[in-house]
Amino acid sequence: MGLILAAAGGYLLGSVPFGLVITRMLGLGDLRAIGSGNIGATNVLRTGHKGAALATLLLDSGKGAIAVLIARALWGDQAAALAGLAAFFGHCFPVWLGFKGGKGVATFLGTLLALDWRVGLIACATWALTAAVMRISSLSALVASVVAAIAAFLLDGPVVGAAAALMTLLIFIRHRPNIARLIAGTEPRIGKKS
Repeated sequence: MGLILAAAGGYLLGSVPFGLVITRMLGLGDLRAIGSGNIGATNVLRTGHKGAALATLLLDSGKGAIAVLIARALWGDQAAALAGLAAFFGHCFPVWLGFKGGKGVATFLGTLLALDWRVGLIACATWALTAAVMRISSLSALVASVVAAIAAFLLDGPVVGAAAALMTLLIFIRHRPNIARLIAGTEPRIGKKS
C-alpha cells in the first residue's frame, strides 16, 4: 500500500504545471503558445522573464525532491525512488493538461538530488558544464541524463539506477524533435527568444 500511495502522491505532485501557472500569473500569456510550447523553464526563459524561468526551474525540481523526501520518510528508500519516478512522469504527462506536459529535466534533477545528492550534483554539474560550453539546453539535458544514470547505478545500485535509467530514456524520447534539430544544426541556443 505504501508503494501505491508513494506513486500516486508523486504523480499528482509532479503533475502541477508550475511553468504554465507562473506565466499566466505574470500575464505572459499561454506558455503552450510560446516558443516550443513546452511548459518547462527553458521555454519560460523564451518569454524574456528570467525570474519566471528561475521560479519554474526551482518549483519543477522541487516537486520531484519533495515527492522523494515525503515517500522516504513514510515508506523507505524503495518508495522514495518510485515517488520520484512518478513525479517525473506526472510532469511529462500531467492529468490536468490532457497528459501533455514538459520534458522533465528539472524534475529529473530535483528527484536525483533528493535520492542521492552526489548523483544530483553530478547531473547538475554536467548540465551546467555542457550548457556553458555549447549554450544548448537540450544537449545539456541529454548529456546530463546519461551521465546521471551511469552514476546512479555505480553509486546507488539497481533501484535508483533503474529509476534514473527510465527517466533518461523518457528524456530522450521527449527530446526527439530537439535531437533532430541538433543533428541539423538548427537547435536554438539558451536565452534565445522564439
